[in-house]
Amino acid sequence: MTHEPSSHPNELSPDTVVVAAGRPAREHDAAVNPPIVLSSTYVGTGQVVDGDRAYGRYSNPTWDPLEDALSELEGATLPALIFSSGLAAVAAALSLIPVGGVLVMPRHSYQGALVMAQEQAAKGLFTLRTVDIANNDEVLAALTGAGEKAADMLWLESPTNPMLEIADLRVLCRAAKAVGAITVTDNTFCTPLVQKPLELGSDLVLHSVTKYLSGHSDVILGALVTSDDRLRHALLHYRSIHGAIAGPFEAWLALRGLRTLALRLERSQANALELAKRLDVHDGVDRVLFPGLDSDPGHRRARDQMLGFGSILCIEMAGGEAAANALVEALRLWTPATSLGGVESLIERRRRHANEPDSVPVNLLRLSVGIENVEDLWNDLAQALEAAGAAGAAGSAGAAGSAGAAGSAG
Repeated sequence: MTHEPSSHPNELSPDTVVVAAGRPAREHDAAVNPPIVLSSTYVGTGQVVDGDRAYGRYSNPTWDPLEDALSELEGATLPALIFSSGLAAVAAALSLIPVGGVLVMPRHSYQGALVMAQEQAAKGLFTLRTVDIANNDEVLAALTGAGEKAADMLWLESPTNPMLEIADLRVLCRAAKAVGAITVTDNTFCTPLVQKPLELGSDLVLHSVTKYLSGHSDVILGALVTSDDRLRHALLHYRSIHGAIAGPFEAWLALRGLRTLALRLERSQANALELAKRLDVHDGVDRVLFPGLDSDPGHRRARDQMLGFGSILCIEMAGGEAAANALVEALRLWTPATSLGGVESLIERRRRHANEPDSVPVNLLRLSVGIENVEDLWNDLAQALEAAGAAGAAGSAGAAGSAGAAGSAG
């Protein structure tokens, strides 16, 4: 089913669009919110043509408002496409690479996307070149192929997960276009309220709708947004044939969550910046990764292409892996869990996942900052940092004692 993205007579601010987009037509006694349509098939006679719903794997009226809203937020001219998960959207995007082609991807990327790309490359579907996405020279060399085949797709993530590196989106999108490569930008961390990759030159924008867009840790969905009709047609065909479709209830919940995105982001970004500043001067922390800090290597670039700095920050714990684990175990308000972008604050040590790259430090903790009172969040972190410091000191003392005893015995 083809549907036109909603539009408004006046240019609206994005924080208004999240509330206004995807609403039903204004008619007497019409519902304010779009309904949930539960149907696996649709009435029809004669030849099925483009634009017919026909069957539930091709379309659902409940998808349309969410797809329209995401399109409007990203500044696309075509409706977005929602998928059953962020990884389903990743799979669809990767399907655009021709067999035998070349994919350039950040060495630090969403783990699922990186593992999927590695597995497909191992099967010989394409060649994978991983790069430090913050290093323009390295990315440009990988795109041109340095005497080998030029890239067919550039995968961008900015900030990266979990190292929060900032890619120079304008320069890299322009370079990809010059070699004929499709550019895909994962905009999950930023959302369209903080960064608009299509305006910066990207061909395709990817979201894990699970995260900030739905915002309540109760939905799993993905989305792809583009203004290129050829790309959208290919992605729609992939979704229809591979069956990676969204449930209508999940789509309705995601649109419901989207309505408060501006408020949630405003609070969580303010919390993240305040916590980053406090953690940056704490003795128990070796390093804070957050583009909102003036000292961060990506600060200037982020300030140039983003409208904020996001709500994700990472810390490398003094005392190593043991201290990082001790901090997580000592927390009472923060929830130790994977994922991000919900109203609640989450924390995890990323290297607990077997597939996380070795270049991610073992003592790195990723913090998804929520909308709680910032003093409550800080007080919980402060007591956990103290507990982690004590655990680290005890561990060091024990190790020293064991080493001394072994030396004497020897």
